[in-house]
Amino acid sequence: MKIGIKKLDENAVIPAYGSEYAAGADLYACIKQQVTIPAGETVVIPTGIALELPVGYAGLIYARSGLATKKGLAPANKVGVVDCDYRGEVKVALHNHSGKDQTVDIGERVAQLVITPYITAVFEEKAELSDTARGAGGFGSTGTK
Repeated sequence: MKIGIKKLDENAVIPAYGSEYAAGADLYACIKQQVTIPAGETVVIPTGIALELPVGYAGLIYARSGLATKKGLAPANKVGVVDCDYRGEVKVALHNHSGKDQTVDIGERVAQLVITPYITAVFEEKAELSDTARGAGGFGSTGTK
């Protein structure tokens, strides 16, 4: 699948897959200087790119496991969503979950983009829903004892 991409900054790096079968393409920080994210704070990191996703597809922005485990940095909204009709800059709101200030370097890989199909549902209000074995059992209701 070909995805249209536009560099909004000459220093932007085109997303790249780290291995042949990687599901997520790395997104890179397009910043002029190193950025410090204080402990417990969130900073929006630009990527310098815009996408043209096909209708019926979305770009999901996930944490990079290495960045999350080594520095405690992960998207503040857990999973960012780039809709197919969005043409603005892709940015990553990085939250510092660690107990100390962390830095993001110029060109550092800050998140990963997974392109996936989606279904647009038609929500139909009903007076009653069908019965299931689980019913209204909530959190932890399907675990074994």
